[in-house]
Amino acid sequence: MDRNGSFPANSADISFEPDAVAGVTVIVCSSCRDETGSDAHPRAGALLAEGTRRAASGEKINIRTVECLGNCKRRLSAALLRDGCWSYVFGDLETTSGADLVAGAKLFATSTDGLIPWRGRPDSLKRGLVARIPPLDLLKD
Repeated sequence: MDRNGSFPANSADISFEPDAVAGVTVIVCSSCRDETGSDAHPRAGALLAEGTRRAASGEKINIRTVECLGNCKRRLSAALLRDGCWSYVFGDLETTSGADLVAGAKLFATSTDGLIPWRGRPDSLKRGLVARIPPLDLLKD
């Protein structure tokens, strides 16, 4: 954990591409366990991260991992972030949900209101929504 209470991202995951799809970043919890709670490696979260990277191949979407998103009761978790926009946390994902995360990232990238549109959103991102967090500049007090 770093000094601001966050778990540092894996430095190998950092993308420096200035034209990444509208600044969208997918963060995958690499330490998530599968539904059995197994400690086997690679963990289910690491498999989801790898599947997300494969699905994003050639898409210029930032894919990063973090050791824990603190959403353990909802198992495999990921977040979608975009500067100046709402951020999203999803749970109840599968190791095969990488393509859904990339599809959500593409929808987010084309959004004009800073929200991921409901229409066209993959089912796993509809039923797996844990939280939607506003950008700081939208807060009133």
